[in-house]
Amino acid sequence: MAKTLCLLRHAKSSWADPALDDFDRPLNQRGRSSMVPLGLYIGEKKLYPDSILCSSAQRTRETLGLLLPWLRGEAAIRIERGLYLASAEELLMRVRRVEDEASCLLLVGHNPGLEELARMLAGTGDVFATSAMQEKFPTASLAVLDFDAPRWADAVPGKGELRAFITPKLLARA
Repeated sequence: MAKTLCLLRHAKSSWADPALDDFDRPLNQRGRSSMVPLGLYIGEKKLYPDSILCSSAQRTRETLGLLLPWLRGEAAIRIERGLYLASAEELLMRVRRVEDEASCLLLVGHNPGLEELARMLAGTGDVFATSAMQEKFPTASLAVLDFDAPRWADAVPGKGELRAFITPKLLARA
């Protein structure tokens, strides 16, 4: 059974309260608004995860919460502190431990680790998506990678096929 990994960078966060710790920063209005077109895209493409891993930071939890109405099914959701500002290597180790029954995994996290993980895993794929992802991985962006592998442990660098890379700007043009 093939595996699909959806890597979602949290939506735009607020810097309005300089006294807030980075971990506790909420989304700003632009960030909240960006989730509607992304949710519509996910529903249109039927990217329904069986399993969801989300950083425990405020902005990632809010991003996921705003996306949940568009996700169908009974996805197992895990909110994990270890995903907060994790490196690409740490994220990959966590992905490789996901239960193999899950065919589609959504990981909601932060840069630079998330962007580095996407670049590390993508070996082939859509030329335009690859070019856009190499250029920039902005907030509320989604990379969709397919693996021709029966187990998450087989998700290794260079073996993913980048099916799509979606940004808020791209969705605004659609």
